[in-house]
Amino acid sequence: IPLKNLSHIVLDVDDVASTVSFYKSVLGFIQIDTSENDQTRGWLYHNACHLTLLLKARDPSITPFSSAEAIVLHVEDIQETEKILGERKCNYKVTTSPVTNSQEIHLEDPSHHTILLTEKATPFSSSTQKTVEEALDMLSVQSNWSGKEKEKEKETDTEKGKDQGPNKQKRKLAVLTSGGDSCGMNAAIRAVVRIAYSLDCDPYTIYEGYQGMVEGGHYIHKCKWTEVSEILHKGGTVIGTARCAEFRERGGRLKAAKNLISHGIDSLVVIGGDGSLTGANLFRFEWPDLLKELVATGQITEELSNKHQHLSLVGLVGSIDNDMCGTDITIGADSALHRIIESIDAISFTAASHQRAFVIEVMGRNCGWLALMSALASGADWVFIPESPPTDDNWVEIMCESLKRAKTSGKRKIIVVVAEGAQNNKGEPIKSDFIRDVLATHLKFDTRVTILGHVQRGGVSSAFDRYLGTVCGIEAVNAVLNLKPEDPSLMIGMTENAVSRFPLVECVNKTRRVAELIAEKRFSEAMLLRGQDFVLALDSFIRTSIQQTPVIPPEMKQLNIAIIHTGAPSGGINTATRLAARLALNNGHKVFVVNHGFSGLISGQLHELEWQDTSGWSSMGGSCIGTTRTLPSTDLGLVAFNLQRFQIGALLVIGGFEAFVALNELIDGRKQYPAFCIPMVNLPATISNNVPGTEFSLGSDTALNTIVLSCDQIRQSAASSFNRVFVVEVQGGHCGYLATMGALASGATFSYIHEEGFSLETLYKDVGLLKGRYLQEKGEGIGRVIIRNERVSDTYSTEFLSKVLLEEGQGIFDARFANLGHLQQGGAPSPLDRLWGSKLAALSISFFNKFAKASDPPAIIDPRETDRKKLCHVPSFTTLNESVVVIGFKNGHVEFTPVSDLLNNNCDLKLRRPKHQWWISLRPLLKALCRTTLEDYAALNHP
Repeated sequence: IPLKNLSHIVLDVDDVASTVSFYKSVLGFIQIDTSENDQTRGWLYHNACHLTLLLKARDPSITPFSSAEAIVLHVEDIQETEKILGERKCNYKVTTSPVTNSQEIHLEDPSHHTILLTEKATPFSSSTQKTVEEALDMLSVQSNWSGKEKEKEKETDTEKGKDQGPNKQKRKLAVLTSGGDSCGMNAAIRAVVRIAYSLDCDPYTIYEGYQGMVEGGHYIHKCKWTEVSEILHKGGTVIGTARCAEFRERGGRLKAAKNLISHGIDSLVVIGGDGSLTGANLFRFEWPDLLKELVATGQITEELSNKHQHLSLVGLVGSIDNDMCGTDITIGADSALHRIIESIDAISFTAASHQRAFVIEVMGRNCGWLALMSALASGADWVFIPESPPTDDNWVEIMCESLKRAKTSGKRKIIVVVAEGAQNNKGEPIKSDFIRDVLATHLKFDTRVTILGHVQRGGVSSAFDRYLGTVCGIEAVNAVLNLKPEDPSLMIGMTENAVSRFPLVECVNKTRRVAELIAEKRFSEAMLLRGQDFVLALDSFIRTSIQQTPVIPPEMKQLNIAIIHTGAPSGGINTATRLAARLALNNGHKVFVVNHGFSGLISGQLHELEWQDTSGWSSMGGSCIGTTRTLPSTDLGLVAFNLQRFQIGALLVIGGFEAFVALNELIDGRKQYPAFCIPMVNLPATISNNVPGTEFSLGSDTALNTIVLSCDQIRQSAASSFNRVFVVEVQGGHCGYLATMGALASGATFSYIHEEGFSLETLYKDVGLLKGRYLQEKGEGIGRVIIRNERVSDTYSTEFLSKVLLEEGQGIFDARFANLGHLQQGGAPSPLDRLWGSKLAALSISFFNKFAKASDPPAIIDPRETDRKKLCHVPSFTTLNESVVVIGFKNGHVEFTPVSDLLNNNCDLKLRRPKHQWWISLRPLLKALCRTTLEDYAALNHP
């Protein structure tokens, strides 16, 4: 008999209600009745095993073939089945189902158990592969299925059979890590495995890199869904990495090809550096010839070779050095930068205590990215990188003179960062020990050397590396499955805040070209290949680490620039203030800081900032000058008065949505108060990341790291407490950025945000899914986290959700809640926030310079001045809309967008967020990575 699958089982029970309750509470079944008033039967469904039960009230008058207790099986063709039974002279009975109005065949086994054969299975039958919601919708019209619908279903099944017939095999792909390990690799592995399952492929993990591929056997492992559940936060790579000399030889690659073929694998995702990706590309190029040799030597059959004629290859760059051309940042670079800056911050305290100098050596080979970015972000005093060696032969004297001035001006510590590949302009290495000896001999500094070494590779993955590894891993699966034989091998990277595909060989060649240019002493060309961000970072570091004698160009006049913080504090605002102030001072401007936001401006709390006043600000959290939520509209007249009193010619407002609103108020006041007719920039700084005109705000990355690390610890507690769920509340106002990115980077089970809303239906569904998962896991004690945005609902609070989960868990799981609160606003700023702040601050000063015109400006009359002869002059008078802007990241570029344009086109003032938010497109990834249906979850745990 051509059986398809189990349809459902009928059980004869004494009490339908109590039995239904038992199956729901103890075994995690879902009740799917369509009629609430029918007490004689109950339909139940379990997603994990696609099992449907029909509980029927016991009838004492049952007769054979009554289906009171029966196993119901789904068959292809009821008429063909009846013919087969007749030929075998079986005792059967044909009836018409009162539910589906279709024919059924009743059999009885020797033990008098009823077996029912039907052509029309329940909507929950595994062959239909429907979600619970889809099946419930079908149940409501089940009794009305018509012949036309039946024929339509047959046609659909026929079409599906053409593409997904029983002989079609699933695509099989493998992922391996090779070369040096880096944080974020595990996030990529997790994404590859889970998205492969989502696309109906079988994922394999290859342990110990190319060595495992050569060895084969247990090193090539079919990976289950749950095997990657607890790896997201871990550093390094859980599947191991190893150097493999054998793979460099053709014989080793021949073994590797055989091992992949024996598992049916012809798609490969390689995570590693340029050397690993080069080897992978060679492997793909040789693949057809390797298969021919395997067939010729009888190691594989020609049929097997024909099934896997081509190897699809995609590479992900896992490297702390961030030296690969084609991508803005590599997987692991941000985490390594975390380790370096944490170390420099820590060393700075002991250095200041003893008035010492420290020389800190960091990794990077031929790339100075780690050294340069850590020096810029930590406020170091000098840096040596391979791409830009000292140009003067007397560089030792120049360096010593600069560091001596810094020490003489009152600085208690000196920090020099040296890249491991640093050299002078003759190509001779510059070692950290040499720098120590120079400082000790020439300046008599008490100097120490710290070589950070492999601590830069280890530790917990940063939030950004988890995100980067995840989105690149997802794109890798999509790319490798659609790669054509004639297409080049691809590399997945991130440019302009978007995941992109690049020809692998082209990227590798450009990367190696940089090393060649450095060896050839063509340093300016090497700098250009590193990119404009690298060049800007070096320029910003030089101009903010060394106090110079300002040389004001004749076409530019001096400005009085005011810097003000407004709104809630966030990581990176002090870094931005320090860099903006020092750049402005080196450009010949005067810098005033406003204490305590606009309330301080109203009360005249401005003071001039000197160079050394900002020493140490790079690593400080919070606001060194104070911030409040006061808006200018509190007293526009006094705001104008104090701007004119100090002859402020440019205003840098560092803050979140309050800063955006404040600039809009100042624009509206320009007609009444000419003091507002100056260039003004809003540098977005808020953990909520809700400022229109930018994809990222200062502080959002610091807050995100706090959330992710907190969730790691909470999940550990939940797992230790056995089957516990935590509802974690995060900030963000009505913007769900932190909740979404926090869930993506921490592996949260669910994420609730205001943009999507929340309802009882959502809660009911998610409670059922949690119960089902814990029942399927059979006491594994997995801890889970649900992340809730603080404004998702005024009714369904975090505590309320926790209590509902606790009540509905019914002993299967329990629940607690945690409100992270203002932890998210504190702490030392993350490396990304420091670098973003530095970049935006540098470009803001450049923006102001354009308005420092040499021509005499119109007079600005003080609205509070009774003597109309007293006039205030600023050289930057302007009424242009383009003079009041938000500086922000758009598609990876920095853009200045007029506040008025944003207010009219991309601002929801009521909900305090942009109308269009780029990260919303990431929401479907959460569901794909966490599987929000029980049937999917169960199937993927038992591949």
